[in-house]
This record gives sequence, structure tokens and C-alpha cells, in this order.
Amino acid sequence: MNAIGNLIIPVNPLENTGYTPLTTFWMDYSIADAFGINAIKDTHKRVIKEWSSNYKMMTELVLVFNYKIWQHYETNQALAELYNELWETTENWCYTTLTGEELDYFITTID
Repeated sequence: MNAIGNLIIPVNPLENTGYTPLTTFWMDYSIADAFGINAIKDTHKRVIKEWSSNYKMMTELVLVFNYKIWQHYETNQALAELYNELWETTENWCYTTLTGEELDYFITTID
């Protein structure tokens, strides 16, 4: 666990899979979790605006959302449902937008 003030952030589970995170997305969304659905949506808008042109960032975002669903599915249905929606939308974007080596990277990384 990491702490920011009184906010405790779970350790990034991506680090336990052999994947080396390229972003602070896990921490960004974990902080937003503490402030609720509107904060998560706001964080998502900012992330998409900044990073949607970068296939590696979008790939990591799909991974983060997958773990966020898992993190909340037993304890906070509303957050789990929101993260599921974000995961589906982002994963679909990757499958329909990425091509060639970028799509290969995405598929290999999320597998």
C-alpha cells in the first residue's frame, strides 16, 4: 500500500504480473476512487484527451480498468460497473483503431 495524506492507495497489481507500468494511471484512478464516480469520469476525460494517440498508454489503461473491476466488484457495485463500462469502451477502441504492430502490442500485452 502507498499513502498520500490519509488516502491509502493499493499497490499497482500490474507490477505483480511481470508488466512494468509506464504510467501513473493506477494511482490516478485509485485517488479518483476515493472521490467517487464523478472524479473517475473526470480523470478518464483527462487521460483520454492526453493519451488517446499513444497505443501503449491505451493498452495500459485497459489493464488498469480490468484490475479496477476486480478491485471493486465485491465491495462497490457502482464503481465496478463504471470501470467495466470504461474497460469495454477502451478495449473496443483499441481493437477497432489500432493496426499492425500497435495492435500486436495490445493483444500480446493484455493476453
